[in-house]
Amino acid sequence: MQRVSREVARLPRIEHVTTGSTRSTRLDIGDHRSRDMSKPLPAALSWTVLCGFAAAFTIVYFTADFPLWIPVLYLVMSVGGFAAYGVDKSAAKAGRRRVSEQTLLTVGVLGGWPGALIAQQVFRHKTRKRSFRRMFWFTVLINIAVLAGLVYLAATSPGALDLPFVTALGAV
Repeated sequence: MQRVSREVARLPRIEHVTTGSTRSTRLDIGDHRSRDMSKPLPAALSWTVLCGFAAAFTIVYFTADFPLWIPVLYLVMSVGGFAAYGVDKSAAKAGRRRVSEQTLLTVGVLGGWPGALIAQQVFRHKTRKRSFRRMFWFTVLINIAVLAGLVYLAATSPGALDLPFVTALGAV
């Protein structure tokens, strides 16, 4: 009996789709997206990671010789990430062209993941697709590893992360 129910679950379904005043029928052959959905991670996990990162970043900034351009970069990229997720959610609701997942992940790996994480919770967007979540958290780990390398460099070689044009402006 179990075998029959599994085979029935794989059969195509007929769906009635209504768009505006037009009603059409389509055959749903079960695309990969429906299988890639899962229950969202607890929101508390996202907020805990974000608060832990903010606390550690603040401590490093004030105790190490950490240049101002790094927190500014995180702030700018986070605002951009938040906006990108907002635009994508709006486009998804309206049926417009979406922001690609590649773009969302790229913004995250370049330092915008804190804003992206906030946007995921605020907009309840991109929290269920398993493959995207895996890649998102992988990019977070990559970003934190690179940041840890920068912290090490700042601690062992003071001034190594200073940007030449910012140093020249400070001398004026």
